[in-house]
Amino acid sequence: MTTIIETIKDYLQVNLDYEPKSPLHVGEVMSCWLYLTIMDEASVYIQTGLNTTTDNDVVKILKESLKQCDVQGQRFKDFMKKEGIHLPPTSEERPDSEPNSVPLGTKLTDDEIMNGLSIKTVAAIVHCSTAAAQSIRNDVSSLFTHCMLEKMKFGASLKDLMRKRSWIKVPPYYYPPGSPRN
Repeated sequence: MTTIIETIKDYLQVNLDYEPKSPLHVGEVMSCWLYLTIMDEASVYIQTGLNTTTDNDVVKILKESLKQCDVQGQRFKDFMKKEGIHLPPTSEERPDSEPNSVPLGTKLTDDEIMNGLSIKTVAAIVHCSTAAAQSIRNDVSSLFTHCMLEKMKFGASLKDLMRKRSWIKVPPYYYPPGSPRN
C-alpha cells in the first residue's frame, strides 16, 4: 500500500523533472527567508538549552534537533544563494558553558526547554505546510515538504519524551453542553 508521503514525493518528483524554472515570486522568497531565520534562531535557543540542562534525554533530543536545524538551514542557504536571495541576519551562536555554573534564576528548567522546543517545532511545521501550499514552483514546494516531514518525525519523538516526563501543556478539555462526562 502506498503511503501519503510516497504519493507526495512521487507527485513532486514527476513535476520537478519537467517544470520550467520561473523566477521565484515574493511569497516564495519571503517563506525561504523566514524559514532560514526560524532554523537559525532555533539553533541559538537549542544551544542555550544545552548550556543549561544536565538531563541526558533532554541533551540527546536537543542535539538531534540542533543537527536537524543545521542541515535544514544549510539546505535553504544553498538554495537561496543559488537563487540570488540575500540571507537574513541572525543571532550569534552561543559558546559552550557548564550547566551547573548557570545561576538558577537565569536557568531554564528542562520542562521550559522542551516546551519551547515543542513550540518552535510546531511553528516550523506550520510554516513549511503553508509555504509548500503557496509555492508555485514545485522545487520550492518540495523543499518545504521535505523539511515539514522531517520536523513532523522529530516532533513525534519530542512528544513521546514530553509525555513520558509529564511536560506537555494540555489545554482544558471541552465538554459540549449536555454530553455525558466519563
